[in-house]
Amino acid sequence: MKRGKRYQEASKLVDSSKLYEAKEAFEIIEKMPKPKFDETVELHVRLGVDSKHADQQVRGTVVLPNGTGKSLKVLVFAKGDKAKEATEAGADFVGAEELVPKIEKENWFDYDVIVATPDMMGVIGRLGKVLGPKGLMPNPKSGTVTMDVKKAIAEIKSGKVEYRLDKTNIIHLGFGKLSFGAEKLLENYQTIIDAIIKARPAAAKGQYIKSVAVATTMGPSVRINQK
Repeated sequence: MKRGKRYQEASKLVDSSKLYEAKEAFEIIEKMPKPKFDETVELHVRLGVDSKHADQQVRGTVVLPNGTGKSLKVLVFAKGDKAKEATEAGADFVGAEELVPKIEKENWFDYDVIVATPDMMGVIGRLGKVLGPKGLMPNPKSGTVTMDVKKAIAEIKSGKVEYRLDKTNIIHLGFGKLSFGAEKLLENYQTIIDAIIKARPAAAKGQYIKSVAVATTMGPSVRINQK
């Protein structure tokens, strides 16, 4: 696959055989030729677990100290006082059963995260086939099924991200923008890595973190020496 000129220039800054210290990796990313838009910086962590086993799943959420650089739209399924609380807390959309046909029949997905009160999960369950493949189903583990909708909305809006293992035992997620600069990216990175280490399943044997790499949306990967 032929890469563009900008990618080739960026690649010259990276020694693909080397493991960099995290601080150095972000300094290299900062020096790379920039496109006309503010690229997302992505993290890819390969873990020494087997995602086929329920007791080796790695999943959780963490609030990034510097946010993600992305403004997320929040949909809240709630009724009564909780619906009012959600609106006052800054939810972009609030509703209940009346939203089901809109999502099912009109393919309405003008939101990034769904929060729901526990009593609404029966309603949302009907949308499982639609929301599940898009990763939008609320989940108690990610803090999106809760009675404290105010707190959930505040965390999402301030830079809460979810990390979860995929079928190849890798965690992929965006954790900031190139414009953040090396120092803020490093702070966000360290916060996520600490959370992933803390989430190590008891059933995991041997080396837990196999490899770590960071990259911009359109740039080459920089491998990190993460002990």
